[in-house]
Amino acid sequence: MDKAVLLDQVGNIFVEKMPFNRFLGMSVQALSAEKAQVQLPWKDEFIGNPTQKILHGGVISALLDNVGGLLAAASIIDKLPEDELHSVPSKLATLGTIDIRTDFIRPGRGEYFIASATLIRSGNKVCVCRMELHNEQGVQLAFGTGTYLVG
Repeated sequence: MDKAVLLDQVGNIFVEKMPFNRFLGMSVQALSAEKAQVQLPWKDEFIGNPTQKILHGGVISALLDNVGGLLAAASIIDKLPEDELHSVPSKLATLGTIDIRTDFIRPGRGEYFIASATLIRSGNKVCVCRMELHNEQGVQLAFGTGTYLVG
């Protein structure tokens, strides 16, 4: 199995096999060892402030955590030699969030939202990512840093 196929499978696991992510309705737009991007459509169920009709902060944090976790998973796959790709399922089974920080910049308004993550550092045990959330007009709504256990 090659790494591109594994990346597609990981993206599918994140959007189809995790019930909370299925509820969110996010889709993977891009996934590589250097960058991940997911998209989330607006749903009224995501309203955090009914007066202003803005995205709930928990949904924003969850989306940032997911895109960071996707990138951490991609970094695991990228670092493995071809003859060790069979170990990906066991390595991904221990992937988890150690710490996440979310900074909210603007109210979460939009038709849909794009969360992206870039790699800060990928070590043998820990991966650190920077995440950003924008609406469909390119307005930045939040950013964050995530630390993930990868080994």
